[in-house]
Amino acid sequence: MTVRYDGLTVEWLGYATARVAAVDGPTVYTDPGRYGVLDDYWTRDGDLVLVTHDHHYDPEGIRSVADPGATLVIYEAVDPDRIDRDVESVESLSDDYDVIRVDDEAEFEVELDDGTVTVWTVPTYNDPEGPRADADGTVPHPEGFGCGFLFSIGDRTAFWPGDGDALDGFAELDVDLFLANIGGGDIVSDRHESADLAEGMAPELVVPIHYDTFDALEADGEAFAGDVASRSIPAALDERSVNR
Repeated sequence: MTVRYDGLTVEWLGYATARVAAVDGPTVYTDPGRYGVLDDYWTRDGDLVLVTHDHHYDPEGIRSVADPGATLVIYEAVDPDRIDRDVESVESLSDDYDVIRVDDEAEFEVELDDGTVTVWTVPTYNDPEGPRADADGTVPHPEGFGCGFLFSIGDRTAFWPGDGDALDGFAELDVDLFLANIGGGDIVSDRHESADLAEGMAPELVVPIHYDTFDALEADGEAFAGDVASRSIPAALDERSVNR
């Protein structure tokens, strides 16, 4: 089902792709594409598209959701030459869209036809001494590899942390809608860590995403939602369109 919250609609389309739209306002997509989650999906209604890091850089997915006049915000370290997939360059996307490259400490406004969205970026990574680190401190998402996005939409602020651990500093952010990464395993924060973060952050609504797309991201969304709700924080699931 589509999640409705105070003038917003939230849809999880699979993997890291969420569609957050304001009534009579802009539509924002997080990390669109990969693993077939946007097969046969061609809305081209996205005013703003946010890309956190190499693993979620999918130009075909971007083109399937982005309006012809869209703004793409792409983390500066995203490097198609380093990606082990055949992907279109960022420069080529710049021929068709307004592309903004950002570091992980940015704050700026994006003027769109349907309103203004303020975007903040934050560092996101796996702690080299944390649960996803090898014995030598190697992690799948080292510091500087990706970022998270906080963005205003309607009268609310949404947070997509991207891929990494549930870092303590996230709890200091002023967040209304938390798109929680719960895939766990050796890749990202699990449902228990994200529930703890939600408790510290105290958003008005939590919607879990980035799980069950493939075996390594298997997680129990209902158990997560129940855990969060037991901490007096509203949670909602949108699992209707997720590939399994």
